[in-house]
Amino acid sequence: MTVPLTGRDLTRRDIVRVARQREPVALDGAARDGMAATHAVVARALERGDPVYGLSTAVGVLKRVGVGSDEAGPYSRRMLRDHAAGQGPLADEALVRATMARLANLFAEGSTGVRPELAERLVDALNAGASPPVRTRGSVGQGDLIPLADLALGVFGEVDLEPGEGLALLGSNAFATAAAALAVDDAVALLDTLDAGGALSLEGFGANLTILHPRVAEVRPYPGLATALARFRELLDGSDLLRPGAARHLQDPLSFRNLPGLHGAARDALAHVDGILAIELNAAQTNPLVVPDEDRVVSVANFEVLPLAAALDYIRIVLASVIGAASERVVKTLQTPWSDLPTGLATTAGTPDPGLSYLGIAVQSIAAEARLLAGPVSVELVSTAHAEGIEDRATMAPLAARRLADQADLGMRVAAIELTVAAEAAERRGHRLGRKTGQVLALVRETIPPLAAGGQVPDVEPLVARVRAGELRVTGESDGDGD
Repeated sequence: MTVPLTGRDLTRRDIVRVARQREPVALDGAARDGMAATHAVVARALERGDPVYGLSTAVGVLKRVGVGSDEAGPYSRRMLRDHAAGQGPLADEALVRATMARLANLFAEGSTGVRPELAERLVDALNAGASPPVRTRGSVGQGDLIPLADLALGVFGEVDLEPGEGLALLGSNAFATAAAALAVDDAVALLDTLDAGGALSLEGFGANLTILHPRVAEVRPYPGLATALARFRELLDGSDLLRPGAARHLQDPLSFRNLPGLHGAARDALAHVDGILAIELNAAQTNPLVVPDEDRVVSVANFEVLPLAAALDYIRIVLASVIGAASERVVKTLQTPWSDLPTGLATTAGTPDPGLSYLGIAVQSIAAEARLLAGPVSVELVSTAHAEGIEDRATMAPLAARRLADQADLGMRVAAIELTVAAEAAERRGHRLGRKTGQVLALVRETIPPLAAGGQVPDVEPLVARVRAGELRVTGESDGDGD
C-alpha cells in the first residue's frame, strides 16, 4: 500500500511501513501545488532584496556575511559539503529510509519554500530502494545538520540547488524524529511482549490475581492502567489462578503485584510520546519559515524539539522500571523460598543441578544495562563557545532516540529470558493456564524445549530473535498499540 506524503498526516506506523517494510511513497498533488506557491514567495523575497537567513546570508556564525543572488545557489550546494562532518557508525537502512520519508513530508508541508522537485527526488529515491550512507554521530539536536548533510549529498549530490534549499535540506530534525518513530515502535512491541511474559510469570509463580480487579482502575483512573488491567485479564482468562483461594500468597512481591501499574505507566508514557511524534512528523521544523499570507520569509527556531527529546527521556525512565521488574520476576521464580519450586526450576530438588539459575545472573546484567540508558539527555548544554555563543542550546534528540532503541533491544532480551523461565515454572506448577497464556507457553516451546534432568541452560538467542520479530506479541481486544 502506497503511503501518501501530504505534509499533514504522516504517522509512526507510516514511517515503519516505509522504513522496514519498504512500502512505496507518493507525493500528494495538493502538497506539490503548495510547495510551488511558497517557493514563489521565496523568489519574490530575493527579488526585493529582503534579508533572509540562509538565502541572502550565510549561516551560523557567518550570518553577518551576505550572499549575492548569483552566489546563493552554489552556496546551497557548498553547505552540504561544509556540514558533512559525520562521525561513528553508519545508520542502518531502516533509519535512513525513515529519515528520507520524514524529510520529504517536511517539504510537502510547504513552509520551507523549496521546489516540489526536491520532495519528488526523495520520493523517487525511496521507491528505488536507495539508502545512502549516513553517519549516526554528530548532531546536538538543534537541527540534524551533520547526518542530514550525509543524506543530502547521497540524494542531491549532483543536483543544482536554488537559494535556501541547502539550509532546508540540513536544518530540520528529520533524522532524530525518524529515529524516535522507529524506537517508539520498538518500545510498543516490547511492552506487548512483556505483557505476555509478565502474565506467564504470574501463572508460573502461582500469583494472587486479585490485583486485576476492575475496581483498581475505577479508583485510580489512569488510561494506561485500565488498558493494562484489561490486557492481563484477557491474557489470563480461564486460568485456575482466578478461582478464589487459588493464590499461594495474600501479597506477592511488588514486581508481580504491581504489574498492571508498571505497565499502565508505560502505556501512558508511550501515549504521551506518540502524541508528540504525531506533531513532529508533520511539523515545519526548520528556519527560516515561509509565511504565504504575508508574502514574506521570517527567522524562527522551529528546530527546537525539546518536547520530543524530553518525551524520549520520560519513556526511557519508565521503561527502566518495567524492565527491572521483569528481571526481578525471573530471579524470584528461580528461588525456592519465593516460588516453592526447586532451585533454578531443576527437574529434581536437592541435587547439584542448577537448572536455569544462571539465567538469573544474565537477566540482572542486561536489566542493569537497560536502566543505565534511562539517564535524561535533553538537559545537556553544549559549550557556548561554538558559533561565538549564538548556538547555546541543545536537545540531544538523536541521542535520546538512540538510547531508547538500545533500551528496547535490551528489554527484548529480558523478555525472552522471562518467557523462558516463566514457561518452565508454569509447566512445573501444573494448573490449567489461561487461554492466551497457554498460547504464549506453546509459542515458547516451539523454540525452547523443556529443561531436562542434568541438561544445559537452553540457548535463548533463537527466542530473542522471535521476540524482536514480534512473534511473542500476543495482542487482542486490549492490545494498546498506541496508534
